[in-house]
Amino acid sequence: MARIPILRFSSLETHARQLNLTSYYPVMTLPGLVHGVDNLRHDVYLSPKFCDEARAYIGALIVRFGDVADVLSSEKPELPPRQVFISQKNAPKSRHAPTGSPAEFKRVLAELLVQALNRAKREENLSIDLLAWLAVLKVLRAELAAQFSDVLERCRAVVRRSESLHSRTVQGRERISALQVRKKIILRRCGQELFEVLRETEKHTLARMRRSLFGDNPNPCYELFLNRLLFSEDGRDDYLNAEHYVMLGNYERDPDRFHTMRDITGAFLMSLDVVGRDAADQELMLDGLLSAPENAQELVAGGTPDDSTARGKAQKALLTGWLEILQSAKVMDYVVAAYEAVPLLAEYSPPINAQQLKNALVSRQERNRVEQLIQDHGKVSLESLNAATKRVANLRPVDRAKVAGRFLGDFMRYHRDLRRLEALASALDTVNVLANGKLRELSSLNHLLYEFLLPDELQRTEEIITHHVIIKADVRDSTRVTRALCERGLNPAAYFSLNFYDPVNKLLAKYGATKVFLEGDAIILALLEREGEGAFSVSRACVLAREMVQIVRAYNEESQKAGLPTLELGVGISYQNSPPMYLMDGSTRIMISEALNESDRLSSCNKQARRFMPLGAPFNVYLFKLAGKAQGAVVSGGLRQSQPVLKSDFSATENEDDPPVRYNVGGIQISTLAFTKLQREISLQRYEFRIPQLWPEERMSFYSGLVPLEGGSFHRIIVREAKIAQFDGSQSTLQAWTEMPYYEVCTNAALYEFLEKASAAGAGSS
Repeated sequence: MARIPILRFSSLETHARQLNLTSYYPVMTLPGLVHGVDNLRHDVYLSPKFCDEARAYIGALIVRFGDVADVLSSEKPELPPRQVFISQKNAPKSRHAPTGSPAEFKRVLAELLVQALNRAKREENLSIDLLAWLAVLKVLRAELAAQFSDVLERCRAVVRRSESLHSRTVQGRERISALQVRKKIILRRCGQELFEVLRETEKHTLARMRRSLFGDNPNPCYELFLNRLLFSEDGRDDYLNAEHYVMLGNYERDPDRFHTMRDITGAFLMSLDVVGRDAADQELMLDGLLSAPENAQELVAGGTPDDSTARGKAQKALLTGWLEILQSAKVMDYVVAAYEAVPLLAEYSPPINAQQLKNALVSRQERNRVEQLIQDHGKVSLESLNAATKRVANLRPVDRAKVAGRFLGDFMRYHRDLRRLEALASALDTVNVLANGKLRELSSLNHLLYEFLLPDELQRTEEIITHHVIIKADVRDSTRVTRALCERGLNPAAYFSLNFYDPVNKLLAKYGATKVFLEGDAIILALLEREGEGAFSVSRACVLAREMVQIVRAYNEESQKAGLPTLELGVGISYQNSPPMYLMDGSTRIMISEALNESDRLSSCNKQARRFMPLGAPFNVYLFKLAGKAQGAVVSGGLRQSQPVLKSDFSATENEDDPPVRYNVGGIQISTLAFTKLQREISLQRYEFRIPQLWPEERMSFYSGLVPLEGGSFHRIIVREAKIAQFDGSQSTLQAWTEMPYYEVCTNAALYEFLEKASAAGAGSS
């Protein structure tokens, strides 16, 4: 930075003190991971199916952007594509036939990274997911170069076979030569296609999945994967920089090369006295400031400060000082030319080099050479070039200031992404994607290998079941419904099938549920959690139960219109931290599980509770502890809301053996153990706010989270936590609140809308 003089502007220092600058230092670490067989890097074995599909997709991109599809149309099929990470010898016997289609590549990419996220959640270590990302990127970056060489060799093979046709051979050799000349352009376009696929997958699937599993605390390491320079060789690509950043010089003689412009920008920050005095720390502090593009907006407002405010006046003064530094360093014309050259690239480049085109807008000598090249080409007009040259020379001071402000932001974004690329390259060096079968076996035997496979590549056995969830949906008063239908000459069996059993059966595959038992007025379902699978059994059971309740409500509305009886449902969800047991009745397996008994209790509804519950209760599940001898005495008209007492001395151990009276009408109750498991499965955000209550001083909390389902979709669930009330049955009055909680999966659509609004407003979150 010594080449650029530091101009001290005391007034600018004063202005800079009004602003808040930040620093950013991109870095990636992988804590909690073991090193592989070489004791230096992390061993990874990546899905063969993904590697095949990536290879085919990248090869198809190179053929498309290289415009050699017609050359390869007569290619013999026996020439296999070059393989980098998965050798044919070590590949599984039943290999997937890759399609090379964008849709299939996106699908397997998303599936692979979702599997990695599930594993990271199971092991509570986000480094596992970061390692999978790094392995995927290492494969894609390597395959870009490998598949270009493969396509080039395939084209050469086709041309050699057609040497008997002289004219075609000459034309083919010209196409091969053009392919080699355009190598950098082709690889850049392929890299940008890959980047867009990664960004789309991250935005639409993975980011939401991470929020669901790990909450809203973003890990800055993922920012390194969303970098436009990701697939560039060294971040110095004129066309990529011109389109997304700013095109800087490449050669030592260029006054606007990156290192020179960094010195100039660093000198500007030094002049503002925002960098410490210690020379040892100055370079590090400058690097952090230059890697935070928001500093450009803070300093010069993107070149358009609002000088009607004190802050805007300070930014305008800083913008003027920044422009003076660029002009005194004699680089401002090159900055203006860098932006003016962008629309010219499509018209003149090739054959004109992008740097030549930019320099021609500033230098008369360079413009003469470019004009001669254009005239020699004979197919392009000089009109656009001359118009751009005039704009650069005649740009008004106010517009030059805007360009200077824009440049500061673009340069800082480029500086940040270069530093991100360096941090990513360093992290990639710590990953060893194994292609050798012996190394893979050695690493696996020593428990050093991280395998990332697609679901259909995992070796599963039905016996490896670790946990299970039981859902019981109880249809109330089925005898009454059956009698009402029979009295009208209707078929009760068809009614129950069409309105309940058939719609529920269609949901089972969607949630990975199996039917345990079916009887006239109830259905019992199980979600089995297997070793190596994503641990979402409770959360998906909650979504399934909610959908079952919604289905019954929808059919009830139609039944009411037709004058038919309606169905009343109560659902209980129980979790058991062990696999179920089975007994055999002939060839039929019968499940034995404590969760079956608990789900039966959770889905039940006490008739006495129904009598003293008022109409229009805000929720569907309530639990009471009855006190008083006259438990059967009920005051007509519902509950009395007499002075409830909050008794802290009534603990969960008091009268625990006495089962509470349960009210569950159209509701879903989950066990305490199931709720604890739910908190481990997904990230739940807690809310406490005022909402319609059954009694004054009723205490409740709400937990909201996103549940990932198959196919990349997400469903929100809201769980209400409330305390069991102590109720005087003889007086029909609430006496006290116990400390014993119970949990209800809410089904009211209005509550979900209310919570969305409350969350957006930031109300009551903790």
